[in-house]
Amino acid sequence: MKGYSSYTDQELVALLKQGDDAAFEEVFVRYEPLLLNFIYKKINDREGAKDILQDVFVQLWYCRAGLEVVSLGSYLFTIVLNKIRDSYKHQVMHEGHIARLQQMIEERGDGADHLVREKDIARLIDQEIAALPEKMREVFLLRKDAFMSNKEIADKLGISEQTVETHMKRALKTLRGRLGPVAFGLISL
Repeated sequence: MKGYSSYTDQELVALLKQGDDAAFEEVFVRYEPLLLNFIYKKINDREGAKDILQDVFVQLWYCRAGLEVVSLGSYLFTIVLNKIRDSYKHQVMHEGHIARLQQMIEERGDGADHLVREKDIARLIDQEIAALPEKMREVFLLRKDAFMSNKEIADKLGISEQTVETHMKRALKTLRGRLGPVAFGLISL
């Protein structure tokens, strides 16, 4: 990969389009610190910034074959801004869910109201689980619904046990933040 550091962005894009892993690594090495710093300054959340950065590079890899860019840096920063905007929209939506959930919990009612609220809370929990990134959601649901161990999940999905553990930690952290402690406590694992 040493030789790739002297390549221009356009040369790296051409190699990326051919599926060159080393060119992808060079793009990552070249842009990761800049993008991570930029994202962190915008959202002020180190873990969130890392998640967004990972999404950016995953998108770059999946879209590499059709890549037609004048400036690789501009392209990556545009993806970053779109991801930040999407993240902000989801955050606003989730804060609304949390507010409604807390309002439902605070209101006291009789048995019929309680059953309606219980269904609303269950629906909200399902919505938040469905909003998790695909692989994270898949790992979470295999643990929650199929009661599989990290090893079983790793074998089934063809990923490492460490990756399974990371997905679970991030899923739990995300759900705890989105649902609040009361509703989060209702999730059975």
